[in-house]
Amino acid sequence: MTFELLFGIGLIAIGAFSSGSFSIPFGKTRNWAWENYWLIYSLFAYVIVPLVACYVFCPGFMNVLSGVPAQTLGWIFLLGIIYGICNLTFGLSLRYLGLSLGFSLSLGLMMILGTIIPPAIDGRLNILLQQSGGTMLIAGLLIAAVGIALSGYAGYRKDKGAGPEANPELNFGKGLVLVFFVGITGASQALGIEQGTGISSALVASGIDPLFQTLPVFFVLFGGSFLATALWCLFLSKKNNNLKAFVKTKDIAVSSNYLYCGLAGFLWFVNFIFYGMGKSRMGEFSFTAWGILMSLTIVFATLWGLYRGEWKAADTKTKVWMYAGLVVLVAASFIIGMSGGE
Repeated sequence: MTFELLFGIGLIAIGAFSSGSFSIPFGKTRNWAWENYWLIYSLFAYVIVPLVACYVFCPGFMNVLSGVPAQTLGWIFLLGIIYGICNLTFGLSLRYLGLSLGFSLSLGLMMILGTIIPPAIDGRLNILLQQSGGTMLIAGLLIAAVGIALSGYAGYRKDKGAGPEANPELNFGKGLVLVFFVGITGASQALGIEQGTGISSALVASGIDPLFQTLPVFFVLFGGSFLATALWCLFLSKKNNNLKAFVKTKDIAVSSNYLYCGLAGFLWFVNFIFYGMGKSRMGEFSFTAWGILMSLTIVFATLWGLYRGEWKAADTKTKVWMYAGLVVLVAASFIIGMSGGE
């Protein structure tokens, strides 16, 4: 493994830590329904933070985007809308499967499809499969699938051990249908990023640091995600009579809710800043970065769950399954990363 690849994996790992941490501030919001805090979080995660990041790290990016064909921008924006719908559905999968199992299965399917579909479309996957790195990539994805299965099974045992009273809405059948939908639509995010490779190349040619070449692509992509999210959250807010909560809440200053949601949005997008930086170090087969990000996000989200005591009541055997899953996922991340350098 070259230093460039190792450095790239390290940057992606920082992003994965941020991604696995973004939901922590939600626990500090008060007297807001889901549609309230999710809309404000999305405003920061999809619009404000990406825009600020673009102006800071990619000055002149609007000039480059103005020269991109409208069809390309429209396609990326549409994929962003699909990803926004995916994120809304993701919450339901957690509701019916429980946090641990729903998170592992959803991100696992997103990892596999998001790693394979984009390069299969542009031909890079076929090139890699003709080299030794292709075998390593397939092995890495299969090993990651095993790690996801172990983590998911541990989560299932944990939630089952807590009893139905802990989550009376658990429904395995509905949850699996939603996970399948999330996995397919979630791959649109990786596809949108890969569709923006031409934009990234133009940005580098204009003098932008290659480390930040994907930021304007994220801005276009997540603009679509925000549109889908805003429409749904505003609809729910009106339906549930929660619109007034955006300006006034009982007992607390509403500004604190905005602060925590803004922090959540910042943490979520920082994930993509480091992901983009790491991806720029992965060479021709940079699509392997997606598998690394998804695998390590599951790892860090699980570790946060441990820190917050979510596994405290789990028996020893369940924890062994969980730790085994984490070890396998970390190993898979390095194998997937090395595949692009073979």
